[in-house]
Amino acid sequence: MDVATLAIRAVGQDGPVRVEAYDGSSAGATDPLATLIVRSPQALGHLLAHPGELGFARAYVSGEIDLEGDLYALLSWGAELSPRITDVRWLASLLRIAGPQLRHLPPAPPEEAHQKGWRHSKSRDAASISHHYDVSNDFYRLVLGPSLTYSCAVFPTAQATLEEAQATKHELICRKLGLKPGDRMLDVGSGWGSLLMHAAQKHGVNGIGITISREQADLAKSRVVDAGLDGQVEIRLQDYRDVVDGPFDAISSVGMFEHVGRAKFEIYARRLHQLLRPGGRLLNHAISRPGFTHADSAVGRTKATARRVAWAVGSSKHTRTESPFIQRYVFPDGELQEVGSVVSLLQEQGFEVRHVESLREHYALTLRQWVNNLETNWDEALQYVSEGRARVWRLYMAVSAVGFEENWLAVHQVLAVKPDEKWQSGLPLRPDF
Repeated sequence: MDVATLAIRAVGQDGPVRVEAYDGSSAGATDPLATLIVRSPQALGHLLAHPGELGFARAYVSGEIDLEGDLYALLSWGAELSPRITDVRWLASLLRIAGPQLRHLPPAPPEEAHQKGWRHSKSRDAASISHHYDVSNDFYRLVLGPSLTYSCAVFPTAQATLEEAQATKHELICRKLGLKPGDRMLDVGSGWGSLLMHAAQKHGVNGIGITISREQADLAKSRVVDAGLDGQVEIRLQDYRDVVDGPFDAISSVGMFEHVGRAKFEIYARRLHQLLRPGGRLLNHAISRPGFTHADSAVGRTKATARRVAWAVGSSKHTRTESPFIQRYVFPDGELQEVGSVVSLLQEQGFEVRHVESLREHYALTLRQWVNNLETNWDEALQYVSEGRARVWRLYMAVSAVGFEENWLAVHQVLAVKPDEKWQSGLPLRPDF
């Protein structure tokens, strides 16, 4: 059997995909939407060393496998890839083909993270954040665009630009928080400061932004000064567990909750509750896992979809992101929670949840724009990061876009209030945002 024929059995023989291999073989669709290219025996070595998603990811990151054409079609079709390439019979065939050509199994690419210390200790969290965010501010500017906002945008229309959509998201958060001039706002996981700068410029708040990414903090401070907001916005290199100078009128947490970890969720919610004044509002914006994990627990779900969910985010009893690719290359120690559990968590710590909004389709649109930015500026991106790192970002953003489109990933904004001593929320009878 040749390499392409074996590979197409894993990808799916009846799909819009073609496989081309280093041995000159090819198989699959004659007019494909996408092509998977196996460039060397080392690609097969990665799959033998770590059958499943991790082996495939290592082969792609190291450049031994390439994905060309409609990346989204290939990833959507290949969502069943993992069980096929862990099948004993398939692996036996792979060994027969690759074994004679391999002197040794290939090592992991250098972009892979290897965490040390206690999970979600301050030092390990700092290392995890550094792995993902301290890669290059110039690289992120290419991918994210001028807004430097690394979270789901809100598209007023499908035709809106990414910058319009990020500005819309910032304004939506500010309106949900009910910001007014003179308010004191804390932004937890403030990134490059874009949300706080918007809140200061458009709503007159005095803001504090905290991040544990040194590169983010350095650039955010510079941006604040350049915008003439240095007396109004303060950026700190600080863990949320170390903030003690409340109370705040409003707290935002956008794209940060995913890094907290189940063991620290209660500490996180309790600390934010302590930092918020009575009557103040919290906006928690985070990726979440869907509310089903098995085909028979969700009407209309196929077994394939249920398996995708299980691989992407784990079972109902676990919150850790189960994807070894995401854990090793993208978000070490990342953990996702189902939104209903987030609501319960916040309310157990004294918050009253008042509004929940899903932005799932918006994140798919956002990610596709980021992937397009990266692919359009690929050569320039390689001036700032290794090719392996750029490959990681391309793959994770594209597969995440498919995940949001096919509902095996979700994202929600949860608006909560800390009632005052008379249990008054301070909110209008109907939402004004």
